[in-house]
Amino acid sequence: MLDSNFLRENNSRHFWHPMGIPAEALQNPPPIIVEASGNRIRDLDGNELLDAVGGLWNVNLGFSCEPVKRAISDQLARLPYYSTFRGSSNDKVIELSHLLTEFFAPEGMGRAFFTSGGSDSVETALRLARQYHRLCGEVARTKFISLRSGYHGTHFGGASVNGGPRFREQYEPLLPGCFHIPCPNAYRNPFGETNPERLASLCATALESEVEFQGPKTVAAFIMEPVLGAGGVVVPHESFMPAVREICSRHGILLISDEVITGFGRTGDWSGARHQGVKPDIMTLAKAITNGYFPFGAAMLSHEVADAFERENGPDGFIGHGYTYSGHPVGAAAGIACIEETQRLNVVENAAARGDQLYHGLLRLKEKHEIVGDVRGGRGLMLAVELVSDRKLKSPLPRNEVDAVHSSIYREGVMVRISGSNLLMSPPLVLSEQEAVEILNAVDAGLSAHASTH
Repeated sequence: MLDSNFLRENNSRHFWHPMGIPAEALQNPPPIIVEASGNRIRDLDGNELLDAVGGLWNVNLGFSCEPVKRAISDQLARLPYYSTFRGSSNDKVIELSHLLTEFFAPEGMGRAFFTSGGSDSVETALRLARQYHRLCGEVARTKFISLRSGYHGTHFGGASVNGGPRFREQYEPLLPGCFHIPCPNAYRNPFGETNPERLASLCATALESEVEFQGPKTVAAFIMEPVLGAGGVVVPHESFMPAVREICSRHGILLISDEVITGFGRTGDWSGARHQGVKPDIMTLAKAITNGYFPFGAAMLSHEVADAFERENGPDGFIGHGYTYSGHPVGAAAGIACIEETQRLNVVENAAARGDQLYHGLLRLKEKHEIVGDVRGGRGLMLAVELVSDRKLKSPLPRNEVDAVHSSIYREGVMVRISGSNLLMSPPLVLSEQEAVEILNAVDAGLSAHASTH
């Protein structure tokens, strides 16, 4: 490793951080993470932290998952790369595609199109949704509808269906034909509705209204996260996604379930859609598919969607889309090992239990600390604490104060993530009961430090 002084001096000097402000990073370089083991990370200064972020929602099995590491190493020695573009295949991608269709059979998934990550998977889903309708003779179906506050990646298609202004405004104009409906967030919504079930009904009605306004025959797909992640861990009422499914089915609109975060156990079920008893038409996957050890993803297609492509043997059936690393043999090998280990450990049970423990612990902290405006979660290991300067006005805590809370939690030995005025937590699904207590204690200390200075 390079000299530690060199690393400190050059931190953020020669590269830009994703989702960051270059000028800010130059003035306040972030911690440099150099090691990881189990559920813990270590920075250049020797500080050991419990990782309550799970890498970036993706290290479900912790940092010491030897079966996945071994699969990567063995595959690098055997076949480090070969293209899966028309004309060649590889054994691992065939095996993984079969494994995935078995894994997601309850969701009705029958085919896999492999990508390099979540943004690629969303882009693939959007493009194939349009092509599907063309193959069905409905060329006017080009529009997409999504939720405000939803997050679907960084490509132009994904950014266009994103519902957060900070992911959009610097890059407009974006893809035309993308429209948004209110998010079923009982803490912040345009209806002033705090009852989650009534709010779900209002948002479903808004979808129905938007479809009618746009013209049902012009809408290609509705895309949503079963639990919104980067938008602040918004957990829609259990009635919402089934209502969306019914509306989409009635109008011939494809339902894309963005499972990049929620797939493979994070919600306390194997997918967010399965938890709701919903069969989508397309699912997007990435992140935990390789435990974060290799960049990899997939778009899964239902049998009905796949049939439209497989019936067409002419040029209209040509998928003019793909990535150099689609079906990468090393990523596929990692995916096989990861899914097998995920099933062996049955992580959904622990995700549900530890998620419940953290959620109720954070609710107790809300009673103790005035700057906690809302606590969201209650569905597996996806949690958010929204910080406010005034509870009645719901005014977000200023960014410098959010940063100070984050730094205090870091000094207590726990890494959490900031998104706007939210503290986000998505620890590994193999988190222990005692480690959950550590997270709660550190967050409590961070909030108490803020109270002592204000």
